[in-house]
Amino acid sequence: MNFDEVYYEPDILNYELGKQLREQFKHLKWNEIESHNKIEQLQKSSNSDFVKLKRHLIIGTRKTHKYVPNFKISDFLVPYTSSGCSAMCLYCYLVCNYNKCSYLRLFVNREFMLDKIIKHTQKNKDEFVYEIGSNSDLILENTITGNLEWTIKNFANSPKGKLTFPTKFHQVDSLLDIDHNKKIIFRMSVNPNDIIKRIEIGTSSLDNRIEAINKMVDADYPTGILIAPIILVENWKSLYSELITTLSDKLSVKAKNTISIKIIFMTYSNIHRYINNDAFPTLPQLYDKELMRGRARGKYGYKDEIRFEAEEFLKQEINQKLANAKIIYIC
Repeated sequence: MNFDEVYYEPDILNYELGKQLREQFKHLKWNEIESHNKIEQLQKSSNSDFVKLKRHLIIGTRKTHKYVPNFKISDFLVPYTSSGCSAMCLYCYLVCNYNKCSYLRLFVNREFMLDKIIKHTQKNKDEFVYEIGSNSDLILENTITGNLEWTIKNFANSPKGKLTFPTKFHQVDSLLDIDHNKKIIFRMSVNPNDIIKRIEIGTSSLDNRIEAINKMVDADYPTGILIAPIILVENWKSLYSELITTLSDKLSVKAKNTISIKIIFMTYSNIHRYINNDAFPTLPQLYDKELMRGRARGKYGYKDEIRFEAEEFLKQEINQKLANAKIIYIC
């Protein structure tokens, strides 16, 4: 990642990680800000500046720590060490939250956040799973901060609880030799090669993602695959059939016998449409009025009958080619 400048809250220099990042990026211009949530000059940028904004690195401390109940892959969505991302997936749900300011923000008060999770696990009788990667891609972030390595090492001996996160990146080698005590659930998002290249801009290739899955399985991390988001482009059946064939061919035997699969369909929005039209006018337009229907607050999803057809197709493909993999849910 080649950042062009840093925006920072001065308080970060009171933290070990903040001092590390100051040294790491000392060659860049540093701009002092009051709050990572309110950088007026960036908020006033136009949608066409989206790519330029992604080259900024924002560093601060996370002030809000609300745990949101979740009933899918985890028990709670937990704010953690980053938000936003430097990649530019044309459907990114973070854009719905941050609009064009979905650039990468790093939060240096990691000790407080992890300690809060550990205390939460101890005061509850249930074995909760905490989603720490719902606001960013922690594998990507880890290449800058080492926060995942630090987190796994410091959580592995926690008496209760598990952590989980998804990724579209393959840089997992630094995690493989850590004693994780099977308390970290790794989830890799996959899509057809054509969609990765044209729509998931700046993320790892499919082959690299599959290699990372095999490595994490070999290192005994509980591992799942997200086929997500399903995007019903014109030739979607052939693309997703090829994807599942590739998974069958290239996943290790151990991976195919142990992975779980979750299927998630794309949600799109007017915010995406406005930004993509201005920032990426030559790239695929993902809104299709023939296939989609409106949902709440300017969002779109696939029509029920179209989605049902896709669900049945994908289940058949997986059952034929990845017979030992368990489909956990479809949403």
